[in-house]
Amino acid sequence: SQHPNYRVAMLAVIPRRLGCTLTRHVRVMSTVSPMKTGTDMYMSLYPEGSTDGGLRLGNIVPDFKAETTHGSWESFHDWKRGKWAILFSHPADFTPVCTTEIGRLAVKFDDLYAADCLVATLSVDPVKSHEEWLDDVVAHCENDITIKFPIIGDADRSISTAYGMIDPGTSGDQELPLTIRAVFIINPENKLMLSLNYPACVGRNMDEIVRCVKALQLSYEKSIATPANWPNNHADIPLADGRTTDFKGSVFLLPTVSDEEAAEHYPGYHTCDVPSKKPYLRLVTEEMVKKATK
Repeated sequence: SQHPNYRVAMLAVIPRRLGCTLTRHVRVMSTVSPMKTGTDMYMSLYPEGSTDGGLRLGNIVPDFKAETTHGSWESFHDWKRGKWAILFSHPADFTPVCTTEIGRLAVKFDDLYAADCLVATLSVDPVKSHEEWLDDVVAHCENDITIKFPIIGDADRSISTAYGMIDPGTSGDQELPLTIRAVFIINPENKLMLSLNYPACVGRNMDEIVRCVKALQLSYEKSIATPANWPNNHADIPLADGRTTDFKGSVFLLPTVSDEEAAEHYPGYHTCDVPSKKPYLRLVTEEMVKKATK
């Protein structure tokens, strides 16, 4: 029997190189937490736009047209409409670290798709270069992979510039205008929720990217915040009458959540006792999160 939080869906965009149709179990579209003092109030602390043209957390990300390995897009926003998405840039095709990154991202693609998160990658190389390079990516990866996500050809560097991946004032003078290794995780309202920047010499950890997507979705849907090292956190914490392991993998309530809504949606939540006596460390267990009202 199918889990109630999942539905069978068809993968909408299939690479021409596959020539097949894929069926996957994916999550129902994310729904923002109904708590008035939760996600919506917390996100209101982040402006939707910047005053200096920079792209920051909470901003609506730039829309763009693009040529990709899956065909032409008229709008990035339309392509991801109502879904989470990752925009993942790599410095250049036919380079060693990028070859491993696209391969490892392909290994994690099904996990991200199951979380209803789309994936698109990008470099300033043309689409034809991407298509030729992907044969190397597949051949080099130690896993049996298929590249199921689109790769954007940003040959005019307009997308890379809009997202702050390269400096428009100097990229024209560079023989090889490398985009940084950037990751942008974007929510269903097209707001930037997380960004990571790496230099060309350091490859990214795909397990961490998947973890971040899951953490962001949980926060969005449940008005919570994930602690350091989640879900491997709070394995042993002190209580007034001893210690407990009951809070392994627990999460915090967002700081904006009122005590009234905390009690309504997470009855029995635990406030950690700390020397300051300030009640800001409000833990809820995995089981409480699962039972929380939507």
